[in-house]
Amino acid sequence: MATIMLRSLLSPLERCLGVSAGGDGLMWHADLRPHASGDYSIAVVQANNNLEDQSQVFTSPMATYVGVYDGHGGPEASIFVNRHLFYFLHKFASEQGGLSADLIKKAFNATEEEFLHLVKQSLHLRPQIATVGSCCLFGAISNDVLYVANLGDSRLVLGKRVSKGKKNMAVVERLSKDHNVGVEEVRKEVEALHPDDSHIVVYTRGVWRIKGIIKVSRSIGDVYLKKPEFYRDPIFQKFGNPVPLKRPVITSEPSILVRQLKPQDLFLIFASDGLWEQLSDEAAVNIVFKNPRTGIAKRLVRAALKEAAKKREMKYADIKKIEKGIRRHFHDDITVIVVYLDQHQDSCNNKVKQSALGCTTAPVDIYSFNARCR
Repeated sequence: MATIMLRSLLSPLERCLGVSAGGDGLMWHADLRPHASGDYSIAVVQANNNLEDQSQVFTSPMATYVGVYDGHGGPEASIFVNRHLFYFLHKFASEQGGLSADLIKKAFNATEEEFLHLVKQSLHLRPQIATVGSCCLFGAISNDVLYVANLGDSRLVLGKRVSKGKKNMAVVERLSKDHNVGVEEVRKEVEALHPDDSHIVVYTRGVWRIKGIIKVSRSIGDVYLKKPEFYRDPIFQKFGNPVPLKRPVITSEPSILVRQLKPQDLFLIFASDGLWEQLSDEAAVNIVFKNPRTGIAKRLVRAALKEAAKKREMKYADIKKIEKGIRRHFHDDITVIVVYLDQHQDSCNNKVKQSALGCTTAPVDIYSFNARCR
């Protein structure tokens, strides 16, 4: 199992099958794959010059792991998390005989410490790496229990079945907290931790930002905002104008939720904030509830792109002609993973699902990957 987790099982040819047939050279998707208690679908669209979203799904008979990592300042931190978090989770779970909230926090902390070590080693060659960070959304399903850990503003929502008379409907339950100071509660939380700094959160460039720099209050990386000694480092001072810090202004402590799955729980939508900037929780859940499973993540991404186009009085057909980098002016990188919850399916199907073992990792850069496939 460890070997499978440390490398993607998908051959280059199989992964090339995920290239969008719709002509969008910046989209990649895997329409439907099995996990131990259902199916999942994944889709990614690139907007930045270098894709800053990274994502992966690991499946085994015992557990399903899902990760969405939304980088900022560059892709280095999100790529690092993609290569290390699942390793630490598997290592600690093997040692301790299963998952727990404390174990997940331990894996997040180990990933943060390893990235800090990389930054210290690389600072003299790449001082900008101290400014690179990543949001981190993780979910695990084991024994009908859902574990969720989150840093930043990627989001997980649950679609649940409800009956009104003879009609079945889906309602939304948000299972993660957005650590974004655009949310008043988070803004007050940050201000309360810094009572002696009246400018800890400022409104600039149309949004609230910590020290006028960053919107998220929790992340992996962003070392210069966590380690006050970095702004005194001569190498880093030559790179830019770091903000003098008395104490860390952001943290790597994840929010954790542990929830027993219920018969009415239908599916989970994991997505980077690029999706939620365009679609509400309710709109996303309704799309999944009302449409076939195959390609559902791609359908959500396209719905978001259509909304982004509509805001500019354009069509999606126009947006998908725009090059990476320039396209970031129209929408963010978007990652969506939809996980169906069939924990109460019949025993025959369950045997098929129990045989599911593998790992799906989205390409590190969609544009480069699709170009190679073509």
